[in-house]
Amino acid sequence: MSYNDWDQQQQYGSAWGDQSSFSYDMGSPDFGAEQQFQSFDYNQAQSAPPPPGPPTTNYYSSSQQPTFFTPGPSIMTPGPNPENPLPGDSIEDEPPLLEELGINPDAIMQKTLTVLNPMRRTDPAILQDTDLAGPLAFCLAFGSFLLLSGKAQFGYIYGIGLLGCISMYGLLNMMSMAGVSLGVVVSILGYCLLPMVALAGVNVLLSLQGVIGMLLTGAAILWCSISASKLFVTGLSMDHQQPLVAYPCALLYAVFALITIF
Repeated sequence: MSYNDWDQQQQYGSAWGDQSSFSYDMGSPDFGAEQQFQSFDYNQAQSAPPPPGPPTTNYYSSSQQPTFFTPGPSIMTPGPNPENPLPGDSIEDEPPLLEELGINPDAIMQKTLTVLNPMRRTDPAILQDTDLAGPLAFCLAFGSFLLLSGKAQFGYIYGIGLLGCISMYGLLNMMSMAGVSLGVVVSILGYCLLPMVALAGVNVLLSLQGVIGMLLTGAAILWCSISASKLFVTGLSMDHQQPLVAYPCALLYAVFALITIF
């Protein structure tokens, strides 16, 4: 027996000797029993809901509220029917166009009749109306008749008229205790230009540089000045001062007469 065989025999012998010192507990009731393993249902695992995600945060602050869609007219909430308007949307309820523009036809007619008939009694409340529609129409008619006569004098008409209105405005404020506005002065002087418009219309048909023309011109100036002074005295309650007011009015309308004749 060689030395190597002897050494291996000693190793195996020692191993068996050590193994014999081990003790096994085979008296336990669970020893040798079949092991129980847990089974999984893969179909149930696939149909299970996904795990909840991270919590969502509210990005709307207290000052910024979300906007919601507001539906328009539909079958349940129809829009307005043009055939059956609301009580306040009817065309018949709207005011007339002249009233919206501030034009009073009754006041225009009353002032025109007062100019045509200076002896006619006039309501003082009508004279406080600053109506400029009538004066503007009379100025355009006066300029149109002069244009038909071969005289384009629109600039002179507006320039002399503006200067005369400002002069009469200052004079009447010094003479009357109540005072007067510039709009009232422009309105009265413009309405009283109506006889001068008639004189310009006559000038289209015949010349006013003869004796008849001078008489017609004097009558037109007197008519305009009496009508204007009557309206000013009635509206401002200036008793016994009509001749003082008629004189500057006559000077103003005399300038318009000179434009008409020459």
